[in-house]
Amino acid sequence: MASESSPLLAYRLLEEEGAAFPASGAGGPGGAPARKLSTFLGVVVPTVLSMFSIVVFLRIGFVVGHAGLLQALAMLLVAYIILALTVLSVCAIATNGAVRGGGAYFMISRTLGPEVGGSIGLMFYLANVCGCAVSLLGLVEAVLDVFGAEPMGSSGLRVLPQGYGWNLLYGSLLLGLVGGVCTLGAGLYARASFLTFLLVSGSLASVLISFVAVGPRDIPLAPRPGANGSSLPTRFGHFTGFNISTLKDNLGAGYAEDYTTGVMMTFASVFAVLFNGCTGIMAGANMSGELKDPSRAIPLGTIIAVAYTFFIYILLFFLSSFTCDRTLLQEDYGFFRAISLWPPLVLIGIYATSLSASMSSLIGASRILHALAQDDLFGVILAPAKVISRGGNPWGAVLYSWGLVQLVLLAGKLNTLAAIVTVFYLVAYAAVDLSCLSLEWASAPNFRPTFSLFSWHTCLLGVASCLLMMFLISPGAAGGSLLLMGLLSALLTARGGPSSWGYVSQALLFHQVRKYLLRLDVRKDHVKFWRPQLLLLVGNPRGALPLLRLANQLKKGGLYVLGHVTLGDLDTLPSDPVQPQYGAWLSLVDRAQVKAFVDLTLSPSVRQGAQHLLRISGLGGMKPNTLVLGFYDDAPPQDHFLTDAAFMEPEEGPQEGASPALSTLFPPPRAPGSPRALSPQDYVATVADALKMNKNVVLARACGALPPERLSRGSGSASQLHHVDVWPLNLLRPRGGPGYVDVCGLFLLQMATILGMVPAWHSARLRIFLCLGPREAPGAAEGRFRALLSQLRIRAEVQEVVWGEGAGAGEQEEEEEEGDFVNGGRGDAEAEALACSANVLVRAQQGRGTGGGPGGPEGRDSGEGPTTALTFLYLPRPPADPARYPRYLALLETLSRDLGPTLLVHGVTPVTCTDL
Repeated sequence: MASESSPLLAYRLLEEEGAAFPASGAGGPGGAPARKLSTFLGVVVPTVLSMFSIVVFLRIGFVVGHAGLLQALAMLLVAYIILALTVLSVCAIATNGAVRGGGAYFMISRTLGPEVGGSIGLMFYLANVCGCAVSLLGLVEAVLDVFGAEPMGSSGLRVLPQGYGWNLLYGSLLLGLVGGVCTLGAGLYARASFLTFLLVSGSLASVLISFVAVGPRDIPLAPRPGANGSSLPTRFGHFTGFNISTLKDNLGAGYAEDYTTGVMMTFASVFAVLFNGCTGIMAGANMSGELKDPSRAIPLGTIIAVAYTFFIYILLFFLSSFTCDRTLLQEDYGFFRAISLWPPLVLIGIYATSLSASMSSLIGASRILHALAQDDLFGVILAPAKVISRGGNPWGAVLYSWGLVQLVLLAGKLNTLAAIVTVFYLVAYAAVDLSCLSLEWASAPNFRPTFSLFSWHTCLLGVASCLLMMFLISPGAAGGSLLLMGLLSALLTARGGPSSWGYVSQALLFHQVRKYLLRLDVRKDHVKFWRPQLLLLVGNPRGALPLLRLANQLKKGGLYVLGHVTLGDLDTLPSDPVQPQYGAWLSLVDRAQVKAFVDLTLSPSVRQGAQHLLRISGLGGMKPNTLVLGFYDDAPPQDHFLTDAAFMEPEEGPQEGASPALSTLFPPPRAPGSPRALSPQDYVATVADALKMNKNVVLARACGALPPERLSRGSGSASQLHHVDVWPLNLLRPRGGPGYVDVCGLFLLQMATILGMVPAWHSARLRIFLCLGPREAPGAAEGRFRALLSQLRIRAEVQEVVWGEGAGAGEQEEEEEEGDFVNGGRGDAEAEALACSANVLVRAQQGRGTGGGPGGPEGRDSGEGPTTALTFLYLPRPPADPARYPRYLALLETLSRDLGPTLLVHGVTPVTCTDL
């Protein structure tokens, strides 16, 4: 099959990607694609109207009247700094790739991963739902200000009854109107928004002209009830025209009671209302699925909208402070109507702004919810939100959001929700800044946005400012929102989610790990900080599961690598057979709950593959220093997948859509008598190769007989005591005086001590055996050895055993190096007898002369005392002559026969230290 050219391949990939992730407005099956929106209609208009919200007409007087001009400008500046920092992050993320439906949620989730992204997406959805309710409540308040039976303002047609129930009814009717527009699709919403934008712009223009054209006047205020229910005399606010005295009076703060709620205002409460009117910067981004070119439209349109609204707010703050006294600003939030050349036009602007803000919040919430449902993060609970029309409009998500807004309307007063909405928006903005910050810190080559007016400093400052303002506005709401987000993240983590999005946490970890690996200098290694770094060679994990877990316990916070050699020659194969195997091995690591890396290689022989892994496994200062192998014997292979609870498959079989069972990913155990991939000669040669490379070697035998509680992750039960026996003398070549321990013997002690630090082995007792010759006096060797253990801080029971073939000083001048296997001076029969004698000695000490238990051949009553769970034996060096390898392996088999779980260990590097 001919390979495709890169441009054609990229084009097909883009086609597949677009098919896999259809935009919300792309059209359903059989339906024509929805018409895409331009930057102006899709971003600028919704964002401007959403940011104006109720502040521009109904809350300008509220903010300036209570906070004063200086504090109001400071609040506005702080709010827009936070918004600007977030806008920079949004622009950077939006220009770093294809943006689909879901807007800010899509950006956050595809950056931070499904767990964090899903939880923040739901928080942002709730913010839009509450924002829609706030806008509707503001609209109801504005309508009742003019048409309510109980006047809130100075004049109007008093025809509408008031009260909690009536107000809820009005809000519900308006919500029905808004929901109807959003249900019919983004096209109708865009046309309605454009019409609203024209009305609001005309109304604003009339207000600005009125500040100049209208002369000074007294404006009657809404009457307040007296102490006994009697009406107080009518009070008046004053529109003074441009007056420097009025400006001076309005410079400072003058916090008072809100006449609509009777609650005393503070800096935090006023800022919450102001910021709530500026939180529409995501209105255009939430429409990303309906935009012609979202990567261009979102940055350009959002920046234009933010700059435009900032200019309008500044202008209105100054004009209000110059022309209206404090009484008018605090007692009549709708004073624009009283000073307008044509008051009905102001009402039109108020109603249009509130309606557009509610529409923008509702349609934005529906797009976020539809994206959440499409990602299946919350299961069947969001299944109705997946429903779309033939034109691609997610009307199911609109109805879902409509119902939730209806519930929020039950809260009543506008200011009751303002702080909560503001906190939710700040959480979402902080998440956007955090997403961009993570991408910038990760230094991933694929993060190269075309918008470059940002840096990690702006992102970090955006995160910090959002979090700070959250707790200043409402510590309770801020803490509750963060707690809710944490619970949602934990729920999504437990449930599991898609892993194809990419996790920025992995990029950050890679960046940090690489940096610190470079600083991990092997030239600065010291024996005080030595730790085992294991390479476990596994042929088939079905038979090596207990050893795999035991090695995980022996690593003591060090490196642990699972190595496997696949036999083959890449020259004769069409593709690399190793790469597809990584998934199965990583699943094995997850299921076995071990902290290990996986390293696989392809080689013509197992010995050559082991050499490859010993040389190249690890990175920098984190490279294996110890090779672990299973023992080479004739024991029939066992399939531990059939008996281990973590690997047993359910009786009903794997569920549909689930990953295949591990039992299908690894071949069955080798049948008894079938040929092996590794010959005895190559097995011993692999051990010799490791020692030549200055690697320690551990050979593990009969680990399947280990007590199950010792391989668990919890603490071993004190009622099930076991011994861990250590024989720090080369039993195949006894040499040295009494109590003599070489480097290899100290390595055995260190490994046994490390095992005792594992919680599952805390209750096991460490026993160390010293061999004495028949003519050696007992006691002296034990005393010297106990002094050594004291210096090494090793707590163990020391026992001297008399062995007829024990240590003798006359054998110290052997030709071969210390620790070598020797049969030059002994015949085969004599060497065999020595191995059998040593085996009998070890078995006798395991069973206290009665044998049995995990470490003995016969059964043993548990009432006779602790049994030996694991035995550490000194592994001699292989002989220099390869012709003697089979004999060497046979003697090892004789030495460790019927000892139960046994580790034959040879250490070549110093690992203990007596210094502080």
